[in-house]
Amino acid sequence: MDEKILCVDDELNILLALQRQLRKQFHIECALGADKALAAVERDGPFAAVVSDLQMPGMNGLEFLAKLKERSPETVRIMLTGHADLEAAIAAVNQGNIFRFLTKPCSTEDLARTLEAAIEQYRLVTAERDLLEKTLHGSVKVLTEVLSLVHPAAFSRASRIHRYVRHMALEMKLPNAWQVEVAAMLSQIGCITLEPEALDRLYVGEELSDGEQKMFSAHPEVGRDLLANVPRLGPVAQMIERQTMGYAEQLKTADEDKCGEVIIKGAQMLHAAIDLDRLVTRGRSHEEALARMRLDIDEYWPACIDALATFKLTEGEADIRIVKAAELFSTMVVDQDVRARNGLLLLSKGQEVTPSVMGRLKAFALKIGITEPIRVLVPRV
Repeated sequence: MDEKILCVDDELNILLALQRQLRKQFHIECALGADKALAAVERDGPFAAVVSDLQMPGMNGLEFLAKLKERSPETVRIMLTGHADLEAAIAAVNQGNIFRFLTKPCSTEDLARTLEAAIEQYRLVTAERDLLEKTLHGSVKVLTEVLSLVHPAAFSRASRIHRYVRHMALEMKLPNAWQVEVAAMLSQIGCITLEPEALDRLYVGEELSDGEQKMFSAHPEVGRDLLANVPRLGPVAQMIERQTMGYAEQLKTADEDKCGEVIIKGAQMLHAAIDLDRLVTRGRSHEEALARMRLDIDEYWPACIDALATFKLTEGEADIRIVKAAELFSTMVVDQDVRARNGLLLLSKGQEVTPSVMGRLKAFALKIGITEPIRVLVPRV
C-alpha cells in the first residue's frame, strides 16, 4: 500500500514493536510523542491514518488527535492505549476525533484489520474531495465562460479584479485563498441581468437610468443567489453579496449576518479591488487611486491598501501584436475593445482569449463581420 501510517507513542520500544509487526503490510512511520508527531505531519504528510497512544506526557492522545483533526482533517485517527478508559473513549468519539478505539494488548491481526479499514475510509474521503474539487472547478469555469460570452466587459472587469485579489492574497499570506480568488472571478456574475450596453456606459462613467441603476445595485445579491446552492461556494456567495460594503459596515453587520473572519476579509478584498479598478479605468493612475482610497478610513481594510500598493502592472512581460481575428489563439489578451461591424462589443480590453471566445468570434466573423485588425498582448514564453 502506498498510503503512509504514523504511529505515535512516548515509549520507543512500543513504536519499534509496532513497526516490526506491520511493516510487511503497511508503510509505517513513527513519532516519539505528540509534538514530534505534529511536526512529522507538517513535514512528511499527508498520512492516511495515525495510531496514537492515550497517556503521553505533555500532550495526551485526546489533545493530540484534536490538533491533528484541525491540521489534517482527512487523516483517519485511531487510539491505541493500555488504559481501558471508557470516559476517554466516549469523549474522543463525541468530539469526532477518532475512527476506532483499541486497547492494549491488541493482536497484530486486529490492528491490521483496523488499519485496512482506516485506509479504505481515507480513500473514500479523498476520492470524494477530488470529485468535489473537479466538479467545483468545472462549475466555476462554466460560469466564467458564460459571463465572458454574454457580458465581455463584465468578464474583463472580473479578470482585472482577480489579478488584484490574487496579489493581495499572496502579500497577506491568506489561507484558503482559493475562496476569495473564485469570488473575484465571479464577482460580476450577477451583472447578467443587465443589458451589455448599460454595462458599457457604466464602466466608462456614464449615468444609467433609474431602472438600470437599480438592477446594477442588486447584482451582488443576484450573484449570491446564483452561487448559494453550489457545494463549497457558500462563503464565496457571501463575499460576493458583501462586496460593496465598506470596512466599518462589514464589522458592524458581521455578527448579525453570521459572517466569520474569512468572509469579512474576502469581501473587503473584493471591495478594495473593485474600487481601485473603477478609479484606474476612469483615468486615475494606480498611485492616485490608492491615495484617494486611503482618505476613506472607514471604507477600506488598511491591509488591502497596503498590499495593493505593491501591485505592479505586468507591462513588458508580453509582446504587442496586430492580428486578424483568424490569427487569435488561447492565452492572448486583447489590448483593445473588439466589436462586430454593427457596433456590438464582443471582447473588452484586457480579456483573455479562450477557445469559447474564439468560437464566438468565428461565428460573428461569418455572419456579421468583425472590425479588424486587433491589437493583442502575447505572453512571452
